[in-house]
Amino acid sequence: MSDYDREAVDRLAFCTPEKSERYRTENYTGAVGLNWYRSDPSLQFIMAYYLQPDALAVAEPHLSSIGELMGGPVARWAEETDRNPPRLERYDRWGHDVSRVVQPASFKQSKRAVLDANQALKDGVRQAGFNPTLPLFAANYLLNQADIGMSCALGTGGGMVKSLVAAYAPADVREHVLAKFASGEWEGETAQLLTERTGGSDLGALETTATRHGDAWLLNGFKWFASNCDGQVFVVLAKPEGAPDSSRGVANFLVLRTRRDGSRNGVRIRRLKDKLGTRSVASGEIEFVDAEAFLLSGEPSGEGPHDGKGLGRMMELTNSARLGIALFAVGNARRALVESLCYARQRQAFGGALIDKPLIRRKLAEMIVDVEAALALTFDGTGSVNHRQPKAVPQRIAVPVTKLKVCRLGITMASDAIEIHGGNGYIENWPVARLLRDAQVNTIWEGPDNILCLDVRRGIERSEAHQPLLERLRDAVSVSDDDATTQLVSRRIDDLDAAITAWRKLDGSVAEARLFALAQFMGDVYAGALLTEQAAWERATFGTDRKALLARLYVQRYLADPGPLRGVDIEGDEALERFDDLVGGALVTD
Repeated sequence: MSDYDREAVDRLAFCTPEKSERYRTENYTGAVGLNWYRSDPSLQFIMAYYLQPDALAVAEPHLSSIGELMGGPVARWAEETDRNPPRLERYDRWGHDVSRVVQPASFKQSKRAVLDANQALKDGVRQAGFNPTLPLFAANYLLNQADIGMSCALGTGGGMVKSLVAAYAPADVREHVLAKFASGEWEGETAQLLTERTGGSDLGALETTATRHGDAWLLNGFKWFASNCDGQVFVVLAKPEGAPDSSRGVANFLVLRTRRDGSRNGVRIRRLKDKLGTRSVASGEIEFVDAEAFLLSGEPSGEGPHDGKGLGRMMELTNSARLGIALFAVGNARRALVESLCYARQRQAFGGALIDKPLIRRKLAEMIVDVEAALALTFDGTGSVNHRQPKAVPQRIAVPVTKLKVCRLGITMASDAIEIHGGNGYIENWPVARLLRDAQVNTIWEGPDNILCLDVRRGIERSEAHQPLLERLRDAVSVSDDDATTQLVSRRIDDLDAAITAWRKLDGSVAEARLFALAQFMGDVYAGALLTEQAAWERATFGTDRKALLARLYVQRYLADPGPLRGVDIEGDEALERFDDLVGGALVTD
């Protein structure tokens, strides 16, 4: 290398080859370029834990291909889209309101690649005679590590739209809409429009009004936040004229971008939101001006022109969406972990690699445990059976509890990753700043913490929904190893049961204020029970004990009494002693 090929800094008197190696750009590729399925033993474990061997053999080649796609082109396209997000073309050359969202080429390429890969996975698994739901859930987890904005654009309300349309839409509309979905034309073209300026989460306060018009309705109103306003089909909350101005008056309506007669519908995009993160999904404000709409409801009730169950119906369907948001957050957390491990392995400081420093190892060990606990919660929330527990218990409140716990984790993990990267982490052309910007929205989408807590209260008070959760926890420890960790988790399940009983005796305002602590308690015990269950299966199947180590570390941190000295006096540290086992089961880069 000639002097002209070297930067000036490389010729400084105090520069050495060892120092310059510390900041060689090609050493810091991070997660991009890895196969995100093959490099993730924890996800491979989860798939083996749930799928029968013959189903796993069919799904894994597809997941490996998707892992290569997400860790390569999709991750790179996501960075490009974040720098060049969608823009709104409001008017055409003659001043007509066309409300057209112009997507960057990076978004369109990524969307097409993701849809094609998911379709290949679905087709391959179905043709082999298996259910593709769980493999698709894993594929979405891989996508979330690259771009939760893309996940939002592809997943917002699709299942909800199909369910409501199939049950309630007029025959001609139903056939048209379901045919569009069946052909794949409207895949990723849906959105649910709930939020208004008047109330935010207080959906009973909305103002959008529906007026009868033949066999359809006309909607007029203003939605303050539409997550995917570039869609072709929307489920919209509105109040029909004559309905009460309360939550009982809220009904679900189907609105298409184009009217039945082929003309453009009265759907106007006022502006796109200038968001902190998730810039790849075109979020904006939508105004309805005599928009043709179709009531998605049963027979009228005595209180108005519909059955009065619109908001409740939407909330029931929202539970599955909440699990998807929790999966967004786990994807954020996983990407933050991988970027942190990759950086800590490469970065040299104070005489050695960062990853060899005890304080960094402590933090990375906590991150590994938290990600795998969150992964256990979200996959259990699907209701799928596993090899250790061959029955699934429907979870009314497990999903909001999971979202509450996991979405907050996505933020703290992204923040930890920035800290591990130091000043570099705060810079946008490093990979972790966007993770923090994106992660913050997960606590808001489909209900922030307080709304989730209120949903937990409704579940307990109206349907004793805590009982199936407690049953699930007791089932988990019943098939776990009879070790000290499982015994402690079992005691905490009893404590949780007692806490719920005590909470129900509190006065209204005090009870509501304590909901957050109660929901956190539920999430902590839930995750601990699932980790002990997984540990028992791992030991029985593979003869190894890494999950048991994870369970112990998790329980020590979240469920054990640290004592008056906060555990500072405890000799030895299993997380440090077995750090290589923790990392080896979290990330493989060779």
